[in-house]
Amino acid sequence: MDARPAAGGHPGRELTPVLVTGGSGFAGTHLVAHLRSGGEEVTAPPRSTLDLGDAQAVRGAVAALRPTAVFHLAAQASVPASWDDPGATLSANLATTLNVLEAVRLEAPNAAVLLAGSGEVYGPPDRLPVDEDAPLRPQNPYAVSKAACDLLGAQYADAHGLTVVRTRAFNHAGPGQADLYVVGALTRQVAEAEAEKLAEVVVRTGNADSRRDFTDVRDVVRAYAHAIFLEPGPYNVCSGRTASVRDLLQMLDATTPLTLHHEIDPARVRAHDVPEIRGSAARLSGWTPEIALERTVGDAVEWWRTALR
Repeated sequence: MDARPAAGGHPGRELTPVLVTGGSGFAGTHLVAHLRSGGEEVTAPPRSTLDLGDAQAVRGAVAALRPTAVFHLAAQASVPASWDDPGATLSANLATTLNVLEAVRLEAPNAAVLLAGSGEVYGPPDRLPVDEDAPLRPQNPYAVSKAACDLLGAQYADAHGLTVVRTRAFNHAGPGQADLYVVGALTRQVAEAEAEKLAEVVVRTGNADSRRDFTDVRDVVRAYAHAIFLEPGPYNVCSGRTASVRDLLQMLDATTPLTLHHEIDPARVRAHDVPEIRGSAARLSGWTPEIALERTVGDAVEWWRTALR
């Protein structure tokens, strides 16, 4: 077979066949589209056909496919939901990760595995930018679950010789994101007001001054496709730049004819909010984000406009 560039941008190296868990989720949808656009054969079974909590079912799926690469994105990813039911988040996220790793160990030990983790595992930073050597200090049950999955992946790499890449993605946003997250929430409020043909909208937010490191989801999935070829270990996925909610509102204002007003909603304010979180993706050499945050916000608004029609 002739060598061709793989979706991750490595000439002569292919991923096919590929297994993606969580392929119908926010990042998963974009990842599947990105991989398929590069010619990869991707299997992304929906939750209705593959219960990741069933170890035997996961093993059977991996045995049938014999994947070269596994991207494990499926997770309970809501921080508020993790506070409401920490046990469910911890048990589900860790158990599904264990089932995927065990299935690969037993049925496809040469496959590369990417565990999609979160920058939330770092907690309040001791210094900026945060790199992969920073201690893990998760501050909510979701972050604890992702830290546990990260450590489990490292243990499987060490103990069983599996190729396990652990990405730690900071805030990512873009078209298709639910309104549980800040960019999704802001852009939906504007799109709903436009749909109601209002002249102005009151956008309600939590803390407007805390600064976060945002990356477009389309850049994030490019990072995943690139990282799957790297040596086992942890890799931050981030832009290295921060923006506040006030910055996002300015970008949002440029996307709509509406007059925007801003109010702080006490219900959306997180206790003990960290003033600034910014990461370093220097270890993820060969990848850089390409999409400006202004475009991310604009595309997210446009997605909501279409979804609400």
